[in-house]
Amino acid sequence: MNKEIFYHEPVLLHECIEGLSIKPNGTYLDATFGGGGHSRAILSHLNTDGKLIVFDQDADARQNVPDDDRILFVPENFRYAARFVRLYRIGKIDGVLADLGVSSHQFDTAHRGFSTRFDAQLDMRMDARQVKTAAHILKEYSEQDLKNMFEQYGEITNAKILAKQLVQVRQATQIQTIQQFKQAIENCVYGNPNKYWAQVFQALRIELNEELIVLQEFLETITPCLAPQARLCVITFHSLEDRIVKQWIKNPNKEIPHVLQKIKTQEHTFKTITKKPITATDNELKSNPRSRSAKLRVAEYI
Repeated sequence: MNKEIFYHEPVLLHECIEGLSIKPNGTYLDATFGGGGHSRAILSHLNTDGKLIVFDQDADARQNVPDDDRILFVPENFRYAARFVRLYRIGKIDGVLADLGVSSHQFDTAHRGFSTRFDAQLDMRMDARQVKTAAHILKEYSEQDLKNMFEQYGEITNAKILAKQLVQVRQATQIQTIQQFKQAIENCVYGNPNKYWAQVFQALRIELNEELIVLQEFLETITPCLAPQARLCVITFHSLEDRIVKQWIKNPNKEIPHVLQKIKTQEHTFKTITKKPITATDNELKSNPRSRSAKLRVAEYI
């Protein structure tokens, strides 16, 4: 097995395994493999007849895949999970786990451009095979599109001013690096600077990687692949994701705010296992600060 790359400590690990209610001979899907912490825990509860299919579009994740015949790694975005389940004739899935968002590995790798802590190219691609980067968005989007992006995906209160400033600056100079971006809009920073930058970067990242649309498509397409009593476990890290998951479980026919397409009408029923999202314990917060904003929702397919 190749040398593993550290991604992050698996968040809410015990709670996820409990939520999945794993059958030893069952078939499970980890939509966001990353460092493989959740996957290894699932494998430890499976017998020789159990199966695990895992997805990750980040090429670095492949190096974390254990040498185990029960696991199938697919180097693709999890929005295509249902397609590969059919392609490989996996059959019905007994449980799905999705740990959304950006991994610590991605945040801590400077050249990936996800973090405000480094000066690097404005990249932010979760899949390096993608041509478009965050810099392309800042260069090509209209003022109105920029405003909509920052307002919807970053929940930035002065999104209109921010968008106007960006358009003015880019007429005189290129914005290709994190430092250039921060300098271009430093006069727009409103309130807590760290929070503001986090919101701005979140908006760019979500737009570039189509994160909310990907989540929506995944929920729509993977649901028909579930076996009766299959468990759906999703960890979110901000309210936009959590709202989509909560709404899908409760009522898939209702339009969801902040998503630029309506969820398709689909007949299905989930029984809510967690009436309120599960959050990290004090002990986990001390050992793993990344878990602070994590929320786990669990539902059972009927």
